[in-house]
Amino acid sequence: MLAIRTLKTIGLMSGTSLDGVDAAWVETDGERVSRLGPALTLPYAPELRRDLRTLLDAAPGLDPADPWLADVVRRLTERHAEAVRRVRAEALKSLGEDTELLGFHGQTILHRPGEGRTWQVGDAALLAQLTGLSVAFDFRTADVAAGGQGAPLVPIAHAALAANLPKPLAVLNLGGVGNVTYIGADGTLIAFDTGPANGPLDDWARKSTGRGYDKDGNLARAGQADGEVLGRLMQHPYLAAPPPKSLDRLDFSQALKDAGADRLSPQDGAATLVAFAAVCVAAAGRHFPEPPLQWLVTGGGRRNPAIMKALAAVLSEPVRGVEVAGWNGDALEAQCFAVLAARVTRGLPLSYPSTTGVATPMRGGQVLGALL
Repeated sequence: MLAIRTLKTIGLMSGTSLDGVDAAWVETDGERVSRLGPALTLPYAPELRRDLRTLLDAAPGLDPADPWLADVVRRLTERHAEAVRRVRAEALKSLGEDTELLGFHGQTILHRPGEGRTWQVGDAALLAQLTGLSVAFDFRTADVAAGGQGAPLVPIAHAALAANLPKPLAVLNLGGVGNVTYIGADGTLIAFDTGPANGPLDDWARKSTGRGYDKDGNLARAGQADGEVLGRLMQHPYLAAPPPKSLDRLDFSQALKDAGADRLSPQDGAATLVAFAAVCVAAAGRHFPEPPLQWLVTGGGRRNPAIMKALAAVLSEPVRGVEVAGWNGDALEAQCFAVLAARVTRGLPLSYPSTTGVATPMRGGQVLGALL
């Protein structure tokens, strides 16, 4: 095991919204964050985003040896390498610091922990070759193999970042799927997926308007949530199930069809999906030992005024973007995977019984390359 020291790390995250790759430079020993550096989001080309979306649909029956899959993975990895190049150059310029380690999550295309399956695509060996850096990867497999949910993994990093914030605190990430980290005043850590978030809304906007997302929440704000459809969706057993629990991006696709969402107008459908995302978060709060002092919201959902308004309507506590805490909401998840990468190198746990349901604190991940 390496001697305890801080590592100059770039964390990489490609979320279920398929917008692009987030990259963030962090100096960390895996337990504390010493310094935050430059970050960026590098969008995917439309063709790559389309192919990744196809992968999500095809993943349950996809052959890992499919040549088309290999081509998509190569292009995905090359885009990650470009993000590393840019952030690394900026860190050298602005901080005078280079990079030693990458935290490479890859792209989740299938998450079925109940079946013992989680699949993140990305070529760690190619990324190491393209960048010349050590790469920590494969963060979820060990947890799922040990009976855990494999998600969410970022709570331990949220706790490190929130060390000086008043608690109890809820950190809500609204990507394609929503997930929450609850940090108690006594250090209690609880985390789980809340339910659908941007994923169904993005798909709805694409189908209804041809745009990849509901820009500024304009589509949803022009409509009315359908009470009947929303009522059916609120009966979904996932909302009442106790944590730990996690979701695949497409887990609610059939439920949305069964509830009659497909029959709604573009505007009312978007409004209903926004309302449902908020209701899922409110249901999540019922699993906390006590109410949080505030909800700090990260991920793309915090930029959607319709979603933020819906959250404020269903939650009793203040709802704010993470920027009020001095965090960068666009970079936060990538920063977390930088912290997790450092934990992998030290053999520290990534997941816990209260975050993924694994029986004991679980190490995970692999590292390619030798850190100097």
